[in-house]
Amino acid sequence: MKDEHSTYVLHFFKKWAPLYDWVDLFIRGIREEVFCFTNPEKGAKILDICTGTGKQAFAFGKRGFEVVGIDLSEDMLKVAVRKNRYENVRFEIGDAKDLPYKENHFDISCISFGLHEMPCTIREKVLGEMVRVTKPQGKIIIVDYSYPEGKFRKFLFYHFVQLYESKYFKEFIKTDLQDMIDGIGLKFNGYRNLAGEYVKVWKYEKI
Repeated sequence: MKDEHSTYVLHFFKKWAPLYDWVDLFIRGIREEVFCFTNPEKGAKILDICTGTGKQAFAFGKRGFEVVGIDLSEDMLKVAVRKNRYENVRFEIGDAKDLPYKENHFDISCISFGLHEMPCTIREKVLGEMVRVTKPQGKIIIVDYSYPEGKFRKFLFYHFVQLYESKYFKEFIKTDLQDMIDGIGLKFNGYRNLAGEYVKVWKYEKI
């Protein structure tokens, strides 16, 4: 039986799936910047959580890395599968808060624009699952919205993004990500501002 959050997300992305890649055009350069900042080692196995239509998975996959993209939404994954040209990239339906993989399986676990689609309690479970399936000294990559500097820019950003994002965005953007990270076995390895400070990528290492 699906919980309230899963039901909401499935309905939300069923509506957005046909249009999502058009919205993603505004941030298409971010996928390449995330790849460069991640700097995967040769032969790394990568898990792309909440992969959606596969844009971040493809950014890793076109460089020859083995990538698994997982998402709860079959509607979004249908778009990803239709676009997939890479034998080293595959997509699977699954729940990010209960990942169907063994412990210490991936060298890198990445989630891009996924945490803001979840309430706080589920975010914590997803982050815990990311740590579980990542190898020791492996990388955890988080990409999501971030407040820019300046009150006026914050005001415009907040009120614009909530027009098209899910109901969970409002709570997410006011949450300190580091507070969620503390205590789950990760070492902070830096961040980079993207898209004029409206997006941030954080890099952690599993201890």
